[in-house]
Amino acid sequence: MWAIIKFDKKNFQLLKNDLKEKLGADVQFYSPKLRLKKFLKKRICLKEINLLGDYLFCFHKDFSKINILNSLKHSRGLKYFLTDFLKSQKDIREFIIRCKENEDENGFIKSTFFNYKLIKNFELISGPLSNLIFNVIEENKQFIKAYIGNYKVTVSKEKNLFRPV
Repeated sequence: MWAIIKFDKKNFQLLKNDLKEKLGADVQFYSPKLRLKKFLKKRICLKEINLLGDYLFCFHKDFSKINILNSLKHSRGLKYFLTDFLKSQKDIREFIIRCKENEDENGFIKSTFFNYKLIKNFELISGPLSNLIFNVIEENKQFIKAYIGNYKVTVSKEKNLFRPV
């Protein structure tokens, strides 16, 4: 049973240790991550961020039991469990499977995870044109053709990350 946990970023390791101590070694954690390339002062800086911010997926077979959840509410580093995760197990599993299918060899989410067809305006969050907004003209498997202002550009899906505006 997967649970969604909001955690304190400063005490993440304490939370993991506390849950393993209370639930045993068969507890699993999953948090999808992105690796961003930013250009700062003519240098490339790599930054790792959690896709879900300060939320985390946690799996244990006993999360369906209310008394187990009540005993975990006061764990160090835990802010709270998201409510109604019991009803959303199918959606949670599908999301985790989709994330794992779109991970690279280092465990970071690739740009193939994002669906570009539904939205037309994006902001680049990595690469040399970061923080610029572009309008999608055309898309194929490897590239997106877009307008940035009056300029027509071709942006690689593999090497750049975008977010909808």
